[in-house]
Amino acid sequence: MTTTHRYAATCPRGVEPLLASEITQLGAGEVREQRAVVTFSGPLETGYRVCLWSRIASRVLLTLAEFPAASAEALYEGVATIAWEDHIPPEGTLAIDVVGSTSGLTHSRFAAQKAKDAVVDRIRTVSGTRPSVAFERPDVRLNLRLHNERATLSIDLAGEPLHMRGYRTAGEQAEAPLKENLAAAVLVRAGWPQIAAAGGALVDPMCGSGTLLVEGALIAADQAPGLLREYWGHAGWLGGEADAWHRLLDEADERAESGRDAVPPIVGADHDPRAVSLAAACARRAGFGGRITVEVGELVALTPPPDSRPGLVVTNPPYGVRLGETTDLAALYALLGERLVSGFEGWTAAVLTSDESLARATGLRSAAAYTLYNGAIEAKLYRFEVSSSAVRAEVRRAPEPRSAGAEMFANRLKKNVRHTAKWARRGGVTCYRVYDADMPEYAVAVDLYQGAGPDEGMRFAHVAEYAPPATIDPSVAETRLAEAVEVVADVLEVAPADVAVKVRRRQRGTSQYERVAERGEFIQVAEGGLRFLVNPYDYLDTGLFLDHRPVRSMVRDLAAGTRVLNLFAYTGTVSVYAVAGGAVAVNTVDLSATYLEWAQQNMALNGLADRPGVRFMRSNAITWLAEERRRVEAGLADPYGLVFCDPPTFSASKKMGAQTFDVQRDHVQLITDAAAVLTDDGALLFSTNLRSFKLDAAALGGLEIEDITATTIPPDFSRTPRIHSCFVVRQRS
Repeated sequence: MTTTHRYAATCPRGVEPLLASEITQLGAGEVREQRAVVTFSGPLETGYRVCLWSRIASRVLLTLAEFPAASAEALYEGVATIAWEDHIPPEGTLAIDVVGSTSGLTHSRFAAQKAKDAVVDRIRTVSGTRPSVAFERPDVRLNLRLHNERATLSIDLAGEPLHMRGYRTAGEQAEAPLKENLAAAVLVRAGWPQIAAAGGALVDPMCGSGTLLVEGALIAADQAPGLLREYWGHAGWLGGEADAWHRLLDEADERAESGRDAVPPIVGADHDPRAVSLAAACARRAGFGGRITVEVGELVALTPPPDSRPGLVVTNPPYGVRLGETTDLAALYALLGERLVSGFEGWTAAVLTSDESLARATGLRSAAAYTLYNGAIEAKLYRFEVSSSAVRAEVRRAPEPRSAGAEMFANRLKKNVRHTAKWARRGGVTCYRVYDADMPEYAVAVDLYQGAGPDEGMRFAHVAEYAPPATIDPSVAETRLAEAVEVVADVLEVAPADVAVKVRRRQRGTSQYERVAERGEFIQVAEGGLRFLVNPYDYLDTGLFLDHRPVRSMVRDLAAGTRVLNLFAYTGTVSVYAVAGGAVAVNTVDLSATYLEWAQQNMALNGLADRPGVRFMRSNAITWLAEERRRVEAGLADPYGLVFCDPPTFSASKKMGAQTFDVQRDHVQLITDAAAVLTDDGALLFSTNLRSFKLDAAALGGLEIEDITATTIPPDFSRTPRIHSCFVVRQRS
């Protein structure tokens, strides 16, 4: 019977979604992204396949055991329980890498020594012989991870980092190199696999030792990146399956042999003759000496390869953190932009840099930007679609001068972005507000959204104009809105087509969620470790209320082990948080079939749709709640430990018939009914975005009510603290 193993594949930060997608395509199951690691499951052959074929992973670790390890004694006992005689030859060699710590194990060397003692003592007891330690290429390399007072012990199947492909000799690098797996990630992000399949060329005008060129050739040739390696950590492991491994090698050999003829033109250049020599040597060792052309050349001479199809220009040029001052490099980046515009019409370009100002110095507007880590350096990969009709004008023509008001708006927006972006990076927030009518003349709210998962690198802005007063000339208001949209696109580095513009007016006689467009474009975004679909264009709101970020987090904290009711559920984001927080049941109620379907998609996107107790009900939340109250009071339905209620300010949907809802007028009955379905210790979270809302505390005197508004306003909405009101309501004890 085939054994299913648990694995962890480590990787550079920022490429986890790419690695997860790659591992999924390689046949793994239960694929989950974490920080700098992707976990998965499968038989041993799946682990072997990931080792051989992953272009992005750093290591592939097969989990042997997890156990408590708060102290050295506990670590020894946990390691000693493993049947090491089934894994390591008695006269073999081993090495142990330690990552992390626990309260009683704060030194990695000591932890490694203690674990090693447990291994060799066990083998010596069983066989009378003990293995020895070998730091270089041992028979078995173990990985010990210490975290939260527990240990995870794994076999390192590769034995050495997977970026060591075998085409580079030790120490053979140009200055400030990319590791091979990060170079592969850059190429995948830039779209090279698709471009290569279409026959497009690859050009690196500042190629250094040629890592991007060789990795590009490996991708184009369908050659496994591990095919050239001479050492594998699983080769000396007694638990290995040699037949399965050799079948995979044979398959990889056949694919590489048949794929080499498909490699399109790949050309590199560098001003440093030594770097060019290194690049050429690496290309030869990788088997692409006749297919990769590398020459000494200056950037000013950059032109497409003769008779080549439009393809990808990709480069990792010098940037200030590594090789010089930013001011010295701006001219280099500007020259790169000029050469692209003048000679690479219809090509894609991708530039990796740690300095945003250098990317802007190219004069090109990026189509996407992806955060990656080159070692400890945070960098971004900027992707450009080169078009003379659009880009050439941006590069060579001076922009039209802004009005004094637009310039003031731009300066304010830049200041806000600098401040808010720092806070967002620290908290891992990728969708946030950057401006909210700070200047009365430019009465708009501006939100920045950044994609996640398959949409990572996408950026769009949501600009909501507050309806101007009747005293403002409509033509003036229209001009200011146009100026605001242009400034937003420029400052936030968003393509003009990716700025969604809405006009907000108080909704009377209709629902506040009325459709305003029909584009049907959905983008994945991340929040709190979860994924959600947003639609920038078709509704007044995108599907994710950014000001409710802390409230959703509160729901997750309160949901564990309880029944949750989400009324006026909209796109179900609160329901997703509740299920992720451990709720035993979640009822999601909304009148809109569109939003209920959206809510179900959000639940499925997070792998939670099949959880027991997750229900979606299409119904008028007001009448549904009144009926649920009758059922609970009659003992026909179980009460809820948590109810979330965020009603519209006003609604008069056709589906409601003659009934209308006004939150100020009707909140007393709504809160009373919601509180009536609570358990004795349950809580109702009631929220409204009516800025003039006044809670009728006297009419609700039988309930315990706490105004928690101040604690639920996130920092990016601190300029508009009345964006919503929020209350915790409980039954009086």
